[in-house]
Amino acid sequence: MTIECKICGITDTAALQAAIKGGARWMGLVFYPPSPRSLAVDQAASLATAARGRLERVGLFVDPQDSLLEETLRQVELDALQLHGEESPRRVSELRERWGLPVMKAIKVAREADLAAVVDYAPVVDRLLFDAKAPKDMVGALPGGNALSFDWRLIAGRQWPRPWMLSGGLTPENLGEAVRLTGARAVDVSSGVEARPGVKDPDRIAAFLAAAHLI
Repeated sequence: MTIECKICGITDTAALQAAIKGGARWMGLVFYPPSPRSLAVDQAASLATAARGRLERVGLFVDPQDSLLEETLRQVELDALQLHGEESPRRVSELRERWGLPVMKAIKVAREADLAAVVDYAPVVDRLLFDAKAPKDMVGALPGGNALSFDWRLIAGRQWPRPWMLSGGLTPENLGEAVRLTGARAVDVSSGVEARPGVKDPDRIAAFLAAAHLI
């Protein structure tokens, strides 16, 4: 079994090299200023150039305005967009058509009813990403990267109309259980491989990717 991995929120060359060396498929570059992982355009451009031909470069946006996308895509080489906000299916479709890039859409999950959103988004995305929904009373909660997981049994044994990825609270230590319960073949990690918020730990990245290869 091959588990494909995305290392999201990469902010420096050491993390990038660890992702490449460990065999990740995707890297995530965050363009959302409230996140500790957010990058300036020039920083992202440098990392994206260094990753060219080695990792698929995914830009993570949260309810982005057209102006932000225009500025970013003019300067940063991206292979896909990840939408992690409250973008409507219509908005997702517009962005996918306008920029001609594959789109991943985060489906935030806390209970089974949240999965109903798949019906609306599946026709307009290239990949679904199941992430944990932060509680309304969580202080400092972000749209993603909160080190939270959801009840993986909610998606156990389910079939989806698009390729999909599991996210939310994954670590080198729990990856095996997460894959066993959900049947995921692609996973996304951010906070679970950090030394502190916004700073990736190359050793944790290596451990996560090694765990993926052992499944």
